[in-house]
Amino acid sequence: MMRSHYCGSLNRNHIGQEVTLSGWVHKRRDLGGLIFIDLRDREGIVQVCFDPKFQEALTAAVSLRNEFCVQIKGEVIARPDNQINKNMATGEVEVLAKALSVYNASDVLPLDFNQNNTEEQRLKYRYLDLRRPEMAQRLKTRAKITAFVRRFMDDHGFLDIETPMLTKATPEGARDYLVPSRVHKGKFYALPQSPQLFKQLLMMSGFDRYYQIVKCFRDEDLRADRQPEFTQIDVETSFLTAPEVRAIMEEMIQGLWLNTIGVDLGKFPVMTWKEAMDRFGSDKPDLRNPLEIQSICDLVREVEFSVFKEPANDKGGRVAVIRVPNGASITRKQIDEYTQFVGIYGAKGLAWMKVNDINAGLEGIQSPIAKFLNEATIKAILDRTSAQSGDILFFGAGKWQTTTDALGALRLKLGRDLGLTRLDEWQPLWVIDFPMFERDDEGNLAAMHHPFTSPKDFSPEQLEADPTSAVANAYDMVINGYEVGGGSVRIFDPKMQQTVFRILGIDETQQREKFGFLLDALKFGTPPHAGLAFGLDRLTMLLTGTDNIRDVIAFPKTTAAACLMTDAPSFANPQALEELAIAVVKKGE
Repeated sequence: MMRSHYCGSLNRNHIGQEVTLSGWVHKRRDLGGLIFIDLRDREGIVQVCFDPKFQEALTAAVSLRNEFCVQIKGEVIARPDNQINKNMATGEVEVLAKALSVYNASDVLPLDFNQNNTEEQRLKYRYLDLRRPEMAQRLKTRAKITAFVRRFMDDHGFLDIETPMLTKATPEGARDYLVPSRVHKGKFYALPQSPQLFKQLLMMSGFDRYYQIVKCFRDEDLRADRQPEFTQIDVETSFLTAPEVRAIMEEMIQGLWLNTIGVDLGKFPVMTWKEAMDRFGSDKPDLRNPLEIQSICDLVREVEFSVFKEPANDKGGRVAVIRVPNGASITRKQIDEYTQFVGIYGAKGLAWMKVNDINAGLEGIQSPIAKFLNEATIKAILDRTSAQSGDILFFGAGKWQTTTDALGALRLKLGRDLGLTRLDEWQPLWVIDFPMFERDDEGNLAAMHHPFTSPKDFSPEQLEADPTSAVANAYDMVINGYEVGGGSVRIFDPKMQQTVFRILGIDETQQREKFGFLLDALKFGTPPHAGLAFGLDRLTMLLTGTDNIRDVIAFPKTTAAACLMTDAPSFANPQALEELAIAVVKKGE
């Protein structure tokens, strides 16, 4: 027998028992006549004592170093009262080693387990990095999450059905990863950005409750919470309304938080996209931050200050303000830094107003813009924001989207900088009623979610006549400022689907070429259906308290979409390329 117990499972109930442990040397201490090691496996660490009573084991232990892989046979004994370690789960006991076997020695380690290593080092030697207790715990939590999800979905009548990895390229918002076909030379499969069309086809096939924990692939620029390959908890239902879908998924996430970290999230509030953008400057608002944005267009339409007056009178403009309680102590240097910060989001400046004494009228106000505003306007702004002595107001003015984005980002930064964001809380919500379409960089209409999302209370004729007024029957789940899942009611009317394609500039030829199978399927008694997908990586990130998605993926890619451990991607074998009828050419050739 190579193991009878895990190291981290030992406690006072095991005192007097003979155990066999297998794991890695986490730490070694030579006290002359005694040698102690901390032995580690995936479940934790236990102290092992080598005593002269068992001289052969003690002699063998002299050669041990960190990360030697060993087997220990011995007896669980109680630690003396003055040596109990309350910071360890196994801190009341230790193992008196009677026999030691070394499975494998370890070379000098390229990682220092007691220091902060660079992320490049951690990713290159990922198999060593994953031995660290905090990393092992994250992957154990991830396994616990997927086990809970599978139990929940099974209990609620959902079927786990696989969908293809090699499929047809369809426009879903990002570049596809393409896979060349050897059999069909010159043709390519695409790795799925999501199983969107297949899960809709499963609804058309009569499987009214589907789920899958599935890999998805998107060739896009990366950041801390994005990977080229990621995992979704993918869900689709038939004959359920959007509120019914949300209720089931909310129950699952409530149960997941309670089961994983013992937190009751309570009932999720529901907020429209418009309210979220107006009040918080984001479609994924962090409600732990108490600061809010307030529009004041109606208060400044008649002022002489053109910076406020022009956007206030522009249908596509916005003038808004954030009140920061007790923020009057913010220095001019800090204000200049915040002004530079909002410039990142396209804002041309950041006006401010300190309220030194609310009862002193204009005399109690300190602001470079006060001279451009009359007393009545300033009073109206102070009343609108419920300003008090000691507060500061920050103003944004310009195009609606730019101003909203800039103030939304400033709100988050102020919350962090001033310690206003309540980091010990959980604040979930649903955001609903997104715009059906948005403008891309070229000014063309694009689907805000995806082109299979149904509009809310619009006929195909109404949608075609006025697409920018349409509201999507879509919903996102947001927790602490992270979008953890999103979905929608899908289009199940072929006429509506073709209308959406036309609005997006996809002509009938392209519709047949890219989506002919979907349009055909929609003709044969398609049921109303709705679904949602959660980002498993992001859920795990939140539940394990890290802010980097790479910390919860066993073998992640860098921000350059590379694997430092395996050196992927790599150049292909020329013979393999020849079989695929592919030639690699240099840029400009």
